Parts: sequence; C-alpha cells; structure tokens
Amino acid sequence: MSSVRFKSFSSGSCGNCYFLGLFGEDSRRCEAGVIIDAGVSPRRLKKELQSDGLCFDDFSAVLITHDHFDHIRALGSFCKHIRKPVWASENLHRALSRHSITGAELSSFRYCLQAGRWNEIVPGRISARFFKVPHDASETLGYAILLDDFKFVIMTDIGRMTDEALNWARQADTVVIESNYDPDMLRRGPYPPDLQKRIRGGHGHLSNPECAEAIREFNHEGLSHIFLCHLSEHNNTPELAYKESLPVAGAASLAPLPRQTASPLITLAWQ
Repeated sequence: MSSVRFKSFSSGSCGNCYFLGLFGEDSRRCEAGVIIDAGVSPRRLKKELQSDGLCFDDFSAVLITHDHFDHIRALGSFCKHIRKPVWASENLHRALSRHSITGAELSSFRYCLQAGRWNEIVPGRISARFFKVPHDASETLGYAILLDDFKFVIMTDIGRMTDEALNWARQADTVVIESNYDPDMLRRGPYPPDLQKRIRGGHGHLSNPECAEAIREFNHEGLSHIFLCHLSEHNNTPELAYKESLPVAGAASLAPLPRQTASPLITLAWQ
C-alpha cells in the first residue's frame, strides 16, 4: 500500500514552497515527488527535507505558479545546485527567462507544459496540468496534479475564483487554496489605499470570505483535506482564516499553513 504525502516549507509573502510525493509500502521511501514553487533556499529546503528523512533525490521536478519574487526567489539557485527540470507554461517560461533572479541558470532546465492536457512529470506516476488564475503577474497558474489516481489541486495568489478553478477543485482529493486577508484587518491596517486596492481588486489576493465561499461551492464528498495558504502577515491570522472556512469545510480536514515555518509531512491518503 502506498501513500500520498504533502509538506509546506513556507507559505506567504516571505516565500512559498511545497513538496508532494508518493511513498512506498514501507512508508519511508519516496517513490516519486515534486516541488511546487521555489521560495526557499536550497540550504533550507535540504534541512527541512532531512528532518523527515528525505533528500533532493526524492523529487524529480519543480512546478512554478508565477514569477513573483516570493515564489521564485531561489529558482536560480535551484537550477544551479539542485539541477531538476523546471515546469511551467510556455508564456510563464518566457517571462522567467527574462527575470533577473533566474537568468541564464534556467535555460538548461526549461520544460514547457502543454495546455489543455495532462503532462507526465514523473513518467507513470505523477502528471500535471495547469489552469490560469487572475493575478497581477506575467501569468499565474493553478495546478491539478495526479499522483497515481490521487488528485491534488493548488490555487495560490488568485485574485478571484474562476469556473475552471472551481471545476478542478470539485474533482480533487486535496485542495490548497489562498485565504490571504481579512477585509476588516486590511481596511484598518498599515497598507496605503493603492496597495489595499491592488490586493482586493480581482487580480490581487483572495480574502477569507471569498475563500470560504469558494470552498462552499467546490466541497464534495471525496474531498479529504483543505489547506489555507498564503495568509497575510499584517492583514490576517490563522485563527480568522480557519474560523471563516470551518463552517463550509464539512467532513474535510481544514488547516491553515504556517507562513514562515514548515508544516509536518502530512499523509493525505493511503492507496
């Protein structure tokens, strides 16, 4: 019997990076894995993986959601020191190739996802397809990731929900969804009016009430885990995000992801 496991290394404007993997019957050996986003340094990534008995050999590729600093701050270092394929859409790769953080380091590891189809990331074990979400980056992607027959969906930095995002979430076993800000905290907080307008303007971030409404719309009997990601340091708290979405979570396990520290290595399913 194999298992699907998930770990967040960091989730927020300080950096974003996640691990997703398939583990063998002995529960210790990772048979196939991927990293989503590159917002922590290779050194920290190595340390956090080692704390769970893992290493760089336990993932085969990196998926990138978009080209904002907190999601790619270490991508050049990943390419230089970890040397794994970097998957993104053709448009996003075009933007990444021009970005000062990635520069020439990316060119040897550039793998383009084909739109509208499943792309084999780890042959025979892990496939992914992307869907576009509204956010003020060059292009921002949500991902549906298939690990054997387990479906994982992540949608971070999404200014508003879309029908396509909801459709993928309705099919998922686990969903990671942004719950960035509490509207009252944002209104009373330290951000100037133009930044507040950017955050809530439909191409910024998803509020706690908007996240809860999305969960209400996509929740279904097969959904086992919901993780709230990218919580704002100044305009939200884990308690507020959790309280807002709990009434609509149903039977699914609901948890906010830590902003600056790593989560445990969480077992999502046994197969």
